[in-house]
Amino acid sequence: MAKIKLTKTELKAQSDALKRYQRFLPMLQLKKQQLQSEIAGIVAKAEAVTERERAVREDLSRWVGLFATDDSLLQGLVSVRGVRTGSANIAGVPIPTFESIETDVREVDAWATPAWIDSAVEVTTQILSLQCERAIYEEQRRLVTAELRQTSQRVNLFEKVKIPECKEAIRVIKIALGDEQTSAVTRGKIAKSRTESEVAA
Repeated sequence: MAKIKLTKTELKAQSDALKRYQRFLPMLQLKKQQLQSEIAGIVAKAEAVTERERAVREDLSRWVGLFATDDSLLQGLVSVRGVRTGSANIAGVPIPTFESIETDVREVDAWATPAWIDSAVEVTTQILSLQCERAIYEEQRRLVTAELRQTSQRVNLFEKVKIPECKEAIRVIKIALGDEQTSAVTRGKIAKSRTESEVAA
């Protein structure tokens, strides 16, 4: 703890600081709980997207045998040109939100390719979209987790350092001021008794 002045002014400053920390601490604790809840929600959404991708891939595996005829048809068939995102705010943290993807589909000769190529484009686009959506959830989780870490540090600082320091400073100052007051009263009594004895002499 830093050196403190044993004065009434310092006592007021420490008391004001303590009130401030005690007022802000519940808000920080609430924010911490909210962030933890939001992270759990984001993780659940990411897992749901992973499950949807797994279901799409499982469905794909029923007719994927057709691809075996010519693997080169699928190489670079669909690629992501861009990801459209929005923005939202979670407990003061700006986060991106997934909207959709823009894809490029390689030109193929409709006469020279199998009939299932359109289905392959559709399913591949769906899988790429789900992967991009999951990546956005991962970014949300990263941003909210960073804010949670910072908020937790502040909660710990207030709970374990600032509030105990203020309480200890107030205790020390009150003792010092009490001792000073007692000493002043004692000095006053001694001075009064001397004055009385001088008057009597």
